[in-house]
Amino acid sequence: MPAGTIRYWAAAKAAAGTAQEPYTAATLKEALDVVRDQHPGELTRVLQRCSFLIDGDPVGTRSHETVRLAEGGTVEVLPPFAGG
Repeated sequence: MPAGTIRYWAAAKAAAGTAQEPYTAATLKEALDVVRDQHPGELTRVLQRCSFLIDGDPVGTRSHETVRLAEGGTVEVLPPFAGG
């Protein structure tokens, strides 16, 4: 199973209580399921509003179960930013 890094920004960082943490997951859905289990509460609510970059590429409207994660990859968790 691929392992990499999840990076949190702004409100997601505050809700997770960390700037980044490792993942071990094959898909974005699997990685986010683990994150929700590890950080119940505010982060779960923040994730509903976030967009995601996988190794610099936007996920957009793709289903999270179809987004494959790579060994050594990076998931960026980006909440909406004020001021665009």
